[in-house]
Amino acid sequence: MGQSLLYAVHLLTASGAALAVLAAIAVAGLDWRAAFIWLGLALIVDGIDGPIARRLRVRERLPDWDGGTLDFVIDYTTYVFVPAIILALGCGLSGYPAALAATMVAVSGAIYFADTRMKQDDDSFRGFPAGWNMIVFVLFVLAPHPAVVMAVTIALAVLTFLPVRFIHPVRVERWRPLTLAVSALWFVTAIWIVAANFDVSPVLQGLLLAASLYIFGVGAVQQIFQPR
Repeated sequence: MGQSLLYAVHLLTASGAALAVLAAIAVAGLDWRAAFIWLGLALIVDGIDGPIARRLRVRERLPDWDGGTLDFVIDYTTYVFVPAIILALGCGLSGYPAALAATMVAVSGAIYFADTRMKQDDDSFRGFPAGWNMIVFVLFVLAPHPAVVMAVTIALAVLTFLPVRFIHPVRVERWRPLTLAVSALWFVTAIWIVAANFDVSPVLQGLLLAASLYIFGVGAVQQIFQPR
C-alpha cells in the first residue's frame, strides 16, 4: 500500500477545514442555505474518514502524523466555531445576548475537546458532546423566541460539564436499530428542509424536532433506566 493513499486519508480529514472556510464565507454573506450545505458536507466527511483510517491502519503506518489531533481541530471548527457564528447572526439574537451565546458555545466547546473523560465504556459521551452544528440548525429552522434560543444555549453549555450521557448514533449498541432509524430520519428531514430553502411545513419541523429530542435525549434515558 503506497503512503500516498495513507496521506490522502489525512487530506480527506483536513478537507473539513476548507468546508469550514466556505461555510464561514457563506455566513458572512448571510447565505444560510450554503452555510448549512457546507457544514453538512463536513459532517459527512467526519463520518467516513475515521472508519477509512481505521481500516487502512493509518495511525500505525503513519505514526508521525496524529489523525486524532487533526480530527479534533476540524471538529471544533465545524461543530462549534462556525455554528457559534450562525447562532449569533441567524437565530434571532442580537447585541450582547448574541455575543454572549456565541461565546458560551465557543468556550464550552473548546473545553470539552480537552476533556479526556468524554468517551465512556459504551462509546457514549460524558456531557453534551459539542454537537452545536445540529443544535444550531434546529434552532435556525424552528426560529423560536430569542429567550428560548438563549435558554437552550445555556442549558447545553452547562450540560457540557455534567456527567450526563449522550449517545454516539452509530457506536452505542443499546437501541442501535432505533437510533440509526431516527438518525436517518433526522438527516433526510434536514436535507429536505435545506433543499426547500427552509420553506417547509410544520410537519417537517416537528419531525426534525422529534428526531433531535431523541438523538440528544436518549442517552440520558438509558442512563436512568439502564445504568452501567
